[in-house]
Amino acid sequence: MTDTATSTPSDAVLHLLPLLTRLTLEQKAALVQGADFWTTVAIPEIGLRAMTLSDGPAGVRGPRWDEREPSLNLPSGSALAASWDVDLAYRYGAAAASEARRKGVDVVLGPTINLHRSPLGGRHFECFSEDPELTAELAAAYVRGLQDNGVAACPKHYVANDSETDRFTVDVRVDERALRELYLAPFERAVEQAGAWTIMSAYNAVDGVTMTENELLETPLNSEWGFDGTVISDWTAVRSLAAVPAAQDLAMPGPAPAWADLVDAIRDGRVAEADLDRKVLRLLLLAERVGALGDAEPLEPAPLDGPAFARAAAIDGTVLLRNDGVLPLATAALGRVAVIGQNAREARTQGGGSATVIPEAVVSPLEALRAALPGAEVRFALGAVVQEGVSEIPLDQLTNPATGEAGVRVAFFDAEGTELFAENRRSTALVWFGGDAPISASATVVFETLYTPAETGDIELGFAGANPGRLFVDDVLVLDDSPVIEGTDLGAAFLNPPSITATVHVEAGRETAVRVEFARADAGALSGALSATLGIAPERTDPDELIARAVAEAEASDVAVVVVGTNARVESEGYDRTSLDLPGRQDDLVRAVAATGTPTIVVVNAGSPVVLPWADEVDAVVQGYFGGQEFGHAIADVLTGAAEPGGRLPTTWPASLADVPVTDVTPQGGRLDYREGLHIGYRAWLRDGDAAAPAFPFGHGLGYTSWAFGSAQRIGDALEVTLENTGDRPGKQVVQVYAERADSAVERPVRWLVGFAPVQATPGETVTATIPVPARRLAHWAGEWVVEPGAYTLRVGASVADLPLTLAWHTEGAPA
Repeated sequence: MTDTATSTPSDAVLHLLPLLTRLTLEQKAALVQGADFWTTVAIPEIGLRAMTLSDGPAGVRGPRWDEREPSLNLPSGSALAASWDVDLAYRYGAAAASEARRKGVDVVLGPTINLHRSPLGGRHFECFSEDPELTAELAAAYVRGLQDNGVAACPKHYVANDSETDRFTVDVRVDERALRELYLAPFERAVEQAGAWTIMSAYNAVDGVTMTENELLETPLNSEWGFDGTVISDWTAVRSLAAVPAAQDLAMPGPAPAWADLVDAIRDGRVAEADLDRKVLRLLLLAERVGALGDAEPLEPAPLDGPAFARAAAIDGTVLLRNDGVLPLATAALGRVAVIGQNAREARTQGGGSATVIPEAVVSPLEALRAALPGAEVRFALGAVVQEGVSEIPLDQLTNPATGEAGVRVAFFDAEGTELFAENRRSTALVWFGGDAPISASATVVFETLYTPAETGDIELGFAGANPGRLFVDDVLVLDDSPVIEGTDLGAAFLNPPSITATVHVEAGRETAVRVEFARADAGALSGALSATLGIAPERTDPDELIARAVAEAEASDVAVVVVGTNARVESEGYDRTSLDLPGRQDDLVRAVAATGTPTIVVVNAGSPVVLPWADEVDAVVQGYFGGQEFGHAIADVLTGAAEPGGRLPTTWPASLADVPVTDVTPQGGRLDYREGLHIGYRAWLRDGDAAAPAFPFGHGLGYTSWAFGSAQRIGDALEVTLENTGDRPGKQVVQVYAERADSAVERPVRWLVGFAPVQATPGETVTATIPVPARRLAHWAGEWVVEPGAYTLRVGASVADLPLTLAWHTEGAPA
């Protein structure tokens, strides 16, 4: 590989050359670096305003991480993918655009389109699928939805950033076929079919070269796919001036230390000014596209009913894994319902990390089921502790001592004890990552509030953060310590900090003064940021006692709904998983409830696969993913039959971690070898045909009606499939088409997805799905895309393991 990009301007930017000539070298060098954490440099002399970038795969946070500026919390990437619905992905992108404009954002850093190579991948929830075709189609639709509404999409992370362990330094080694056919394919579709205006380059290296300096930014991205947009670095991913001759356009955040001497480097000939000019022109084109240049105004996105869309999207991504007939619930016959599990009361609506947004309100399954079942007594039992560490204190139990309103006062002091800044906040879990607070200038940050507990007893009061802290209760020091940070990933420590607590006795209704003083420690690249939480850790009740209480509630009820799931220490940016087991005693809890004989429904609140060893012991299993702020309503709608569970698995679910064919996410000697080549996900399961079967195959999902697949026929380069709703309810089916080539002259998967389409039908109705199967879906990479001539077998059905229709598909073969 070379590491230089062509500096010839593309046709798309030629009209911007006059503006380029008006810029000084210093202005150009400043423009290719951020102005701060979230914005680019403004140059008013040429009519260029600053552009604002924001995290946003599942909502748009905006430039401030602030509960006073809430965001729409959409279902996670894996939940969106579970819909298998391209139209929904487009509307999801449009919803993100509406949120972006509401918050003054020009570039949304999403979608995340890395693949589910291993179920242990920590950001599995944020990505779409283990399959490149499903990921690519949804990615292109998401990008179109954003950009048709005037907001730039930034598909990420280019490329092979499929796990989190040593993510800043890992060198991924992957053969060219796998790179092209799997990991690059979603980015290709996002560029060639959707015209992505930006792409984010990843932290990792590929084949020995860090991505911000890698030739892959030029070929295939620019030279083959015709990308004319801006390559934005992941935050701090630009390491040296070697990224300048590469096709790396914008270094974030800024000013970027690695490019601090860019002007001098150009003047002394170490770097070519033409390479800089190329980047500047692309940034000007981006500004023009988003309405940040000249007289252009940003497009006004279509109006959005955010909660309604979030609810509908969550329903469409909810997967009914198993049902012995208990669902939908016969609501009129229910007198008492047991709702069990910490995630039932405190649902996870999103995974951890930079994708986090702060919603105005979250609807829990417990709250929603109580609303949906007004004629039943809905009782709650904790069952098992899932949460690790402290969580924020409820706002209605807090009084800001300075204002008398609900909340907390936060003050920033310098080394001499002078107050520099103060603000009134409505949460005790706070993050500063940009914004007005003088983080870098502060030596101490103090939280103060008056806490009025709802119950009398001992609580585990404490704090989470990467900084030393002192906790005072009624002016008495009860804790003076520093949480122990595990690992070396500063991002993980920042976004998911460890906790420490002290046992404190409180009395219901009695106001208690609480103050925590954080000593701000230097955080290197994150020195202008701070994450800290004042909160309460779970009660220390005996686990067996919690299960016994849940069993008693189940025994006294007509049905038990157990919500199990992951916690903030599982499924997050910054670290991978080491297990697929549910945290804590949740498996024991489910088995104990099921053993009562009360019909038991389990709702899984996890963004990626978990092992369900009791699946055949319960009456129904519903996978709800991280369903966004309307998660509870979506679950209630599905359980009561008000809505059809619309999801199908975008990832294979194993019965045990030992059965998973590809698990390795830990580099050896700095390298992570993708030895499995083309065979990830269901492809790997099919290759290892003698191995144990998965618990639930790729594409699996049930509904509340039944279907009969009728016929499949070729019409040009498309497949027409007829199927009938043979049940007594309207329903959704996802028609899936897979190709096989048993006698291929090249290595291939046993079977691979080439197309899909969701359909809706009323009882007795026959519908037709038309699914394009262009030659490229059958092609393999051999230095170019080649379609092997001859006969392929297309199999059609409802999952990779349920394919009742078969069709021979002949092709002449040629470069695709």
